[in-house]
Amino acid sequence: MTEELMNHLHRTGMIAVLMIDDAADAVPVARALLAGGVDCMELTLRTPVAMEALRRIRAEVPEMVAGVGTILTPQQARDVKAAGAAFGVSPGINPRVVAEAAQIGLPFAPGICTPSDIEQALEHGCKLLKFFPAEPCGGLNYLKNIAAPYAHLGLRYVPLGGVDAINAETYLRDPLIHAVGGSWLASRQALQRKAWDEVTLQARAASQIVTRLRGDKA
Repeated sequence: MTEELMNHLHRTGMIAVLMIDDAADAVPVARALLAGGVDCMELTLRTPVAMEALRRIRAEVPEMVAGVGTILTPQQARDVKAAGAAFGVSPGINPRVVAEAAQIGLPFAPGICTPSDIEQALEHGCKLLKFFPAEPCGGLNYLKNIAAPYAHLGLRYVPLGGVDAINAETYLRDPLIHAVGGSWLASRQALQRKAWDEVTLQARAASQIVTRLRGDKA
């Protein structure tokens, strides 16, 4: 992760995690999130239109910082880099994927949920780590315990999985947490209903939490 991107992710605080089924929804949902003050998203490779969605957002909503998640293979890392992804994320830590991301210059945050995962990430020089699945693994208290032996190394975490409008503020209050990610900001159901106003309302409420805790992002 570049310092500029790290700083941006910290300022924005909230990363919208999206599963897009219709590429035509990509631009409207990006604009709805921006209208609510959320300017960072992770497009998951769980649907066949994710790459097309990324290309459309890059072309029509360039102010949105659009990364790609669920990167499982080195080829996917190359593909998302070529499509202009701002960063990549994986649910776990696959050494081949992390090495490929480093080789091609794709900012990357692998997923961790154990001390062994953290140490493997350190072997690859990763300092921003996705804590996944956050709540099923034990939440913030669990993360504090497994992160403690590495606190002197300056690692930062982005929890995903069970993070929502209720517990996001608790996570963000802890200095370990760089940003939080969640699908509640723009749920798959909201996208299918094309409920853009609902997305904007969720984003605005989330953005207000970040502003309250970290100051005016602007």
